[in-house]
Amino acid sequence: MLTILGFAMIATFLVLIMMKKMSPIAALVLIPALFCVLVGKGAHLGDYVIDGVSSLAPTAAMLMFAIVYFGVMIDVGLFDPIVRAILKFCKADPMRIVVGTALLAAIVSLDGDGSTTFMITVSAMYPLYKRLKMSLVVMTGVAAMANGVMNTLPWGGPTARAATALKVDATDIFVPMIPALAVGLVAVVVLAYVLGLRERRRLGTLSLDEAPEREPETETVLVGAGAGTGAAGVSGAAGVSGAGAGAGAGAGAARGAAGGPGAAGDRDTGAGGESDDDFKGLDPNRPTLRPRLYWFNALLTLALLTAMIMELLPIPVLFLIGAALALTVNFPHIPDQKARIAAHADNVLNVSGMVFAAAVFTGVLTGTGMVDHMANWLVDTIPDGMGPQMGLVTGLLSLPLTYFMSNDGFYFGVLPVLAEAGQAHGVSTLEIARASIVGQPLHMSSPLVPAVYVLVGMAKVEFGDHTRFVVKWAVLTSLVILAAGILFGII
Repeated sequence: MLTILGFAMIATFLVLIMMKKMSPIAALVLIPALFCVLVGKGAHLGDYVIDGVSSLAPTAAMLMFAIVYFGVMIDVGLFDPIVRAILKFCKADPMRIVVGTALLAAIVSLDGDGSTTFMITVSAMYPLYKRLKMSLVVMTGVAAMANGVMNTLPWGGPTARAATALKVDATDIFVPMIPALAVGLVAVVVLAYVLGLRERRRLGTLSLDEAPEREPETETVLVGAGAGTGAAGVSGAAGVSGAGAGAGAGAGAARGAAGGPGAAGDRDTGAGGESDDDFKGLDPNRPTLRPRLYWFNALLTLALLTAMIMELLPIPVLFLIGAALALTVNFPHIPDQKARIAAHADNVLNVSGMVFAAAVFTGVLTGTGMVDHMANWLVDTIPDGMGPQMGLVTGLLSLPLTYFMSNDGFYFGVLPVLAEAGQAHGVSTLEIARASIVGQPLHMSSPLVPAVYVLVGMAKVEFGDHTRFVVKWAVLTSLVILAAGILFGII
């Protein structure tokens, strides 16, 4: 019964948010609360929620201070050279812009933090997509998949969890998987190329002067873009208001930090208009730039990432210290510090609120035992004849399981069971561990991943629209990685 109710709870949540009957933050709270009562454990709801909040509190703290830190780094111009190089490559060609989105997301993902990747990618690329009236779900989908592949880095989380759960070395999991993951990254770039060609056919290639001006407050998400339909079919796709539903994360503040609309000191471009600097996404004259401190900020960021990789301190503590140093050095005057914090407050509030809402969902799933029953049911349904193919089975199961539950739930709850079943049939633990990370391109769009709300919120895309667009492509990317791993003899 708990297995059925667990799947029913997840299905109800996904259907309601994809049909836009509820906002994600409301659904994350109310749906699990209702199902907790249905399983007869309503009296323990408070305990489950507190347990969930306690487990996700470090994540919320990390996101809060990471948003402030990297928001300040965007403000002061640390990432301007990288972004300018990619924007120079993109020009006003939709195909190049989509490929540039994939490349930028992959490069920035080297820091191992999804929220940072999405903040920088959207801040840089959003003005281009808006100016050329490109599909915003193409941007969010490509960025999420590129980040998902890179999320398998040892310091990204999944690989470290798999190593910890199975008591193996993370290097032994990741290094042999590099060829398969490289194929997956190439697949994302190829997919970006194909989606970009479809956008080019729909919109044409424009020069900067020919690019249409943005219409005021008529932001439309073209859900059908990239689905192979003609121009008329795409243009007729259901549009949604640019305002995010519940999960919207202060896009104006973040884009303003990158020189987009909403930045303090922006030029007066008229109602709803954009200056050329807004189009570039990087205003070279924005008052928050600190060119004399560029190398200090670069070294500080490098030191922060090195400390993260070496695990010198917990990540929330590192970002807390980093944010304090970045604010103090770059903006020594207290009013300026308050202004920078206020500029990113919407992102901080919305994302941290979403994390704590997700804590209700995960707390009920775990506390009621639904996760355990769902995992055991899935393992029990594996035919005995598939035992020698447990690497393939683990890879396939990693797609739905890492989407419908947290990485912690999958790697610490399900993976040891799969590894034990594999060992019984002569499949090595390392092979099972490698197979377990192939589902990350899909996982990064899971409603239980806090970073995805940063992505859709800043891009002003409804979470349901993003889900409908990205799932099929993310599944394909994950299967490509799995196939490459089997072909190379890694899995």
